[in-house]
Amino acid sequence: PAEPTMVLRLKFLNDTERLARVRPSDTVGALKRAHFPGQEQQVRLIYQGQLLRDDSQSLAALHLAPNSVLHCHISPHSPGPAPAGPQASADPVHAALNVGSLMLPLFVLLLAVLWYFQLQYRHVFTATATTFLAGLTLLFSFMAFTMYRR
Repeated sequence: PAEPTMVLRLKFLNDTERLARVRPSDTVGALKRAHFPGQEQQVRLIYQGQLLRDDSQSLAALHLAPNSVLHCHISPHSPGPAPAGPQASADPVHAALNVGSLMLPLFVLLLAVLWYFQLQYRHVFTATATTFLAGLTLLFSFMAFTMYRR
């Protein structure tokens, strides 16, 4: 007898949905190949908040019910090879520490400290230094507002 099929709902970030007819014995990789040909490496499937990393895992092992929702994220770039060994577990820690995201608070802190010193030790700052500090503050404010206005 033929194995029964079931329908899964593939939901995308833009709230569109696609129906996928699958068999419980199908693997996550087979689902990606069937419904995202040529994009298998770019597709991330999420079920009940868990990223389905193992492409060899069967859908039956996930205990999917008919009409279950699999959230789909298609990244624009193909990911590089996954690191192996003990460094793989440390990878999220390195990804979370993004030095670039610390630049805005660092510049704000630096400007705040400079303005504090300018107000407290006015006799040390020349008119040129104060004008330069005001210009730097205006330039930084303009850049910050144009970058983060989106």
